[in-house]
Amino acid sequence: MRGYIERRVKGRVGRADLRTGLRWKLSAAIALVGALVAIALSLVVHNAARVSMLDNARDLALDRLQIPERNYVLNRHTNFPGALIDDPKLPSALREKVEEGRRATYVTERGGSAPDIWAAVPMKDGHVLSLHTHFTDRSTDVMKDLDQALVIGSIAVVLGGSALGVLIGGQLSGRLRKAAAAANQVAQGEPDVRVRDAIGGVVRDETDDLARAVDAMADALQQRLEAERRVTADIAHELRTPVTGLLTAAELLPPGRPTELVLDRAKAMRTLVEDVLEVARLDSASERAELQDIVLGQFVTRRVAAKDPNVAVRVVHESEVTTDPRRLERVLINLLANAARHGRPPIEVTVEGRVIRVRDHGPGFPEELLAEGPSRFRTGSKDRAGKGHGLGLTIAAGQARVLGARLTFRNIRPAGAPDHVPAEGAVAVLWLPEHAPTATGSYPMLP
Repeated sequence: MRGYIERRVKGRVGRADLRTGLRWKLSAAIALVGALVAIALSLVVHNAARVSMLDNARDLALDRLQIPERNYVLNRHTNFPGALIDDPKLPSALREKVEEGRRATYVTERGGSAPDIWAAVPMKDGHVLSLHTHFTDRSTDVMKDLDQALVIGSIAVVLGGSALGVLIGGQLSGRLRKAAAAANQVAQGEPDVRVRDAIGGVVRDETDDLARAVDAMADALQQRLEAERRVTADIAHELRTPVTGLLTAAELLPPGRPTELVLDRAKAMRTLVEDVLEVARLDSASERAELQDIVLGQFVTRRVAAKDPNVAVRVVHESEVTTDPRRLERVLINLLANAARHGRPPIEVTVEGRVIRVRDHGPGFPEELLAEGPSRFRTGSKDRAGKGHGLGLTIAAGQARVLGARLTFRNIRPAGAPDHVPAEGAVAVLWLPEHAPTATGSYPMLP
């Protein structure tokens, strides 16, 4: 059951790797928007202030022009600095306005320097009185101070936006990380874990919707798996009685080849029913190990010799372990049976400390098993088609989980060979725990 949940749920949450810098992406986005807004506002404020100061300078030039105008009317002399009659440097655009009989001003840009301010007024005798001044140093200093303040303000806005992005992104990223961790716990068979409770908080946002959706999906999968397990267990239990009766009746038949065939099929059916019942019990997470202290190398040597004397056992390093001998024997026998059925001799068993390796020299495990672990009634690739029911490794993985052990599978290939090169054998490795299991469930432990 755990393997099913891992393939269905972990495939969804495993890809939700939150180490993509969501916090920094959000911070960068806020900082970028803040920078654009700050630059736009700075340009608007700078231009507005400059236009306002130039307008004031124009008005001031017109006001100052009244003094030389009165002097010229009274005594034909301007007697004012910068005021000239028919100044040849007067801009042509300003001269045209004045010739129309209008008072006018004009600003001349000088490429990086302070602009020139011109003011002109037509006189009654047909002459043009003009005043030429410069943008004052005080105004230039004010613009520089304003630009400096705008730059400092823009930098403060960008930094503040970045800090705000880090804060908001950190909270969102933290909630998503908690959700991913809780979803992974659900995928690993923790029935009491709920993503919504794991993320906590009082704020309702899309993260809560995601958490509730994952919780609902996990509950639906759990209910479906439980229903399938009950159906499987009920069917196997109902089949046990008629199969036992069939086997008993077959044993009463007169000796002969037909009787042998009936007995062989009846025994195979009984074995299948017993295996299905065992898988159902393991799926129910109710199995517990009955622990004993054993010397692992001696135990494996005796059990392998009883199963198949032709299998070589090599004890590299002896160790004493606390485990359930019956379940350990079940795992070992199933691994040997799988190697004998699907592999090729020689079959080798190696004991090294708490690690047991079973190797054959056949075509190797199918890629589906290596990627997803054992699955019920899946016999693997075409090299193994039609052999067995796919329950042996499923039971071995389930019993290993009850023992608190880890069961892994891999293929042997020449060093440096690519994946498409045929395997030179399959290796199943059982890693017994250092400490005896205390509250182990029965979900299959995948590689």
